[in-house]
Amino acid sequence: MVRRWWWLAALALVLAVAAVVFWRVRAPEVLAVAAQMQPLQRTLQFSARVASRSRVDLGATITGRVQAVLVREGDSVQAGQTVLQLEETELQAALAQAVAGEQQAAARLRGLRSSGRSGVQAGVAQAESVLVAAQADAQRTRELVASGFLSPARRDDSQRAVAVAQAQLDAARAQAQAVGEQGSDLAQAQAQLTLAGAATQAARARLLQTRISAPTAAQVLVRAVEPGQIVQPGRALLTLSLQGPLQLVALVDERYLQQLQPGQTAQVRADAFPDQAFGARVLSISPLVDAQRGAVEVKLEVTDADLAADAALRQRLREDMTLSVDVSTARRDQALVVPLSALRPAGAMPADGADGADGADGAAGTPATAAIPANDPGRATLWLAPHGRVQARTVRTGLRNLEAVEVLQGLAAGEAVLVGPAPAPGSRVRVTLVPAPTGNQGGASAAGRRDGDAGAAMSNAMGR
Repeated sequence: MVRRWWWLAALALVLAVAAVVFWRVRAPEVLAVAAQMQPLQRTLQFSARVASRSRVDLGATITGRVQAVLVREGDSVQAGQTVLQLEETELQAALAQAVAGEQQAAARLRGLRSSGRSGVQAGVAQAESVLVAAQADAQRTRELVASGFLSPARRDDSQRAVAVAQAQLDAARAQAQAVGEQGSDLAQAQAQLTLAGAATQAARARLLQTRISAPTAAQVLVRAVEPGQIVQPGRALLTLSLQGPLQLVALVDERYLQQLQPGQTAQVRADAFPDQAFGARVLSISPLVDAQRGAVEVKLEVTDADLAADAALRQRLREDMTLSVDVSTARRDQALVVPLSALRPAGAMPADGADGADGADGAAGTPATAAIPANDPGRATLWLAPHGRVQARTVRTGLRNLEAVEVLQGLAAGEAVLVGPAPAPGSRVRVTLVPAPTGNQGGASAAGRRDGDAGAAMSNAMGR
């Protein structure tokens, strides 16, 4: 009986030692994903705000007191609609005074052309008759002086009377010429009438400036004035958003400038209404970079026909509202895709630099890897375990998003690449295949990490 128990104890000890040895030499389990052909899309995510194509600030062009503000914030106005009224009593009086001055100048001009001209012509006729009488008297006086009936002094008086009559005639004729169509008096009267008319137009224009009107159909965004305030030129009293196509404006980190192109499509959601998405298109990219933020202004236009027809939704998209934009920056209809987590740091390569070599099993590496230069920007490292031992392989990658990366060279469809923790190259492992994530989700954030990784996942607040 003692010997039997001894054998049982020895057997248990052997089994325990065998279990410990088996546990220590047993290869660890690692997860792997099979490379497969599938669609791959890269997106760029950032925040934007709603903006109309143009805004206009309305203000007064004269100094005055506000009599009435006829609109409120949010009101829609039509072209030519009066939105603000200034007091106009003083300007109405000025207009009446100017009109009276114009009428007075017109009456004077009419007087010169009618009764004034007739009086001057009568004066010319009278001066002519006086001159004829003086000349006749002078002739008789000369004859009488020659006959000795009158003294020479009387002859001098008659000649003086002729000279005076001639001067009066010349003055009357000059007066008649002055009131003629080309005369100076008439020209002066015409100039005074023109000046009075200009003063009337100026007074009427100043009176019209008391009414501030909308230049076109628009929506009132800001009302910065109330009745009774004294306003001066140069101050914005009302801000209007002119009606037109909606525009989205965003500030995108300059590191992602190369991914954006005009014409790219996007999906947009308002942060306030995340359940309603609509389409947009990249309209323009600013040629300038904001030096303080390191960002570029990007403008998008709404392309969703349903949004254009949905007046209620359009009304909900208010000016400066924050939006989340998802721009499709690149797409492959079919690409050899592996998870982004399968990429390994270059420092994990074998010390001898034999990319793809399995020293334990003697398996040859993939010949295509030898054609990838060391300075290739798409050069990356994957770990595989085709014969139960980890080996590193250099590949060339292309398009990537937050979850997946395209392999252009160095890998074949169906090959299993390791994901997650794994022993260093050369170690034995047991491979377990797991499903691969799809390549259509994820993207690049416009405020990603400073390492330049286009697959960085962070939200961008620069467009707020």
